[in-house]
Amino acid sequence: MALTDITASAVVQAIEEFDRLGRDGFLETHGFGRARRYLVEHDGKIYDSKAIVGVAHGYVPGQEALESSQFSGGEGHAVSVLRELGFSVVDSSVDGA
Repeated sequence: MALTDITASAVVQAIEEFDRLGRDGFLETHGFGRARRYLVEHDGKIYDSKAIVGVAHGYVPGQEALESSQFSGGEGHAVSVLRELGFSVVDSSVDGA
């Protein structure tokens, strides 16, 4: 299991699944809670960043989706992976976000 295995394509696939299931359905299906701080923005919509990364890992060939307890959603983990792949991550703790 390595977060660095995740590709931008896998993230987009997870986002598409999120859109199909809706936020509550996606989070419930994959055992994640709502993001407390970081949200990934894609095509004008926002998504729970940690859940997106965990599910995206399962879209990498030969890998499985990650559970919430297997990694951190913060700056050093999920957020940095998303940013390195070119996605915009919003810090909801900052006023106006």
